Amino acid sequence: MLETRLTALLGCQYPVVQTAMGWVADPTLVAGSCNAGGFGFLAGATIPADEMERDILRVKELTDKPFGVNFHMYQPNASDIVELVIQHSVKAVSYSRSPGPDMINKLKDAGVVCMPTIGLPKHAIKAVDLGADAVTVQGGEGGGHTGAIPTSLLIPQVVDAVGDKVPVVAAGGFKDGRGLMAALSFGAEGIAMGTRFLMTEESPVPQQTLQRYIDCKNPGDIVVSSAMDGLPQRMIINELLAELDKAGPLKKLVIAMRNGLAFRKHTGASIFGLLKSAIAMSKDDDMTAAQAIMSANAPMIIQKAMVEGEPALGVLPSGQVAGVIDELLTCEQLISSIVEEAEQRLRVFAGRAEHNPRDLMETECRN
Repeated sequence: MLETRLTALLGCQYPVVQTAMGWVADPTLVAGSCNAGGFGFLAGATIPADEMERDILRVKELTDKPFGVNFHMYQPNASDIVELVIQHSVKAVSYSRSPGPDMINKLKDAGVVCMPTIGLPKHAIKAVDLGADAVTVQGGEGGGHTGAIPTSLLIPQVVDAVGDKVPVVAAGGFKDGRGLMAALSFGAEGIAMGTRFLMTEESPVPQQTLQRYIDCKNPGDIVVSSAMDGLPQRMIINELLAELDKAGPLKKLVIAMRNGLAFRKHTGASIFGLLKSAIAMSKDDDMTAAQAIMSANAPMIIQKAMVEGEPALGVLPSGQVAGVIDELLTCEQLISSIVEEAEQRLRVFAGRAEHNPRDLMETECRN
C-alpha cells in the first residue's frame, strides 16, 4: 500500500529514509534501517576515505539491502568518496552542497542515484537541472542547518516545482505514520528522518548525550541559532551553545581554528586544503572566512557530544520532533509502527470515502 516512485528508485520496501547524521549514521544504524524496510545513508562527510570504505564494507556484512552514502563537495576527500561509492556499487548518494556537474555525471553514469537535500523550490529546480534523481526537502522543523519555512508549506511548493520530474522526500518534523500520511497528502513520496533514528536503540550516540534528547520535553527548547558558523542551525540548548551565543568574533575565530586543526586528523587534509575549502565555501555561501572555517570544522564540535559523550562541550543538532519523543525503539519497531499506522489510516480513509466523502472531510477536520 505504501509503494511510491521513491521505493522503486531506491529499491527499499517502505518510503522511509534514515538521514546521514554526522557521527551518528554508522553501519549499525544504516543496516538496521535497511533491514527494517527503510533506506539508510552512511555519514561520509566526517571521516577519511579509508574509514569510509571500512564502513561501506561493514554495512554490506550486516545487510543485503541497498543503502546510500552522504558527502559534500567541499570536503577534501570528496573525489575519493565518489570513487568508493562507484567501486562498491552503493545504491545512492545524498549531499547538501551540490557537487559539480562532472561529479554528478560520473555518479549517474555508474548508475548511482543522486538525492540532494534542499531547502527552497529554486534549489530543487537547480538540483534537478544538474541531474538529481530525487530531492529531499527539509522544512524549518528539521535539525542541523535548516531554513525558516515550515515543512507543511515547503513540501507542496517543491512538489509543484519538480514533482512531475522526480520524487520529493519530505523532512523536518516526522516521527510516525500520521506524519508519513501527511507527507504523502502534500504530494511527497516518502519521508526522511534524522532525529527519530538518532533516538533508536541502534544509535551509537553515548547515553549521556542521548539523555539530553530524551530529557528535552519542550519543542521550544530546540532553537535555531547562527552562533556556530553564521548559518541558522536547529539545536538543543546546552552550555556550549549558550557560550557561543555570547562570544565575539575573535573568540569564534579561535574556536574555528582549534577545531580546524583537530579536523585535519580525521580527513588528512592540509592546512592549505582547509583554507582552500573555507575560501570556496565563503564565496559560494556568502560567509566570512571565519564562518566558513567553523562550518567546515563544525563536525569536530559535534563529535564532542556524539562520539565522546560530552553533551555540555559539543553541539546537539536536533529537529523539534525530539521534544515529543519519549521512548527509544529499535529500527524494526520504529519502521513497523510507522507502516502499521500509515496503512491503518489509509484503510480508514478508504472506508469513509466509500460511504460519504463529506463525512470524511468533516471527521478529519474535527480530529
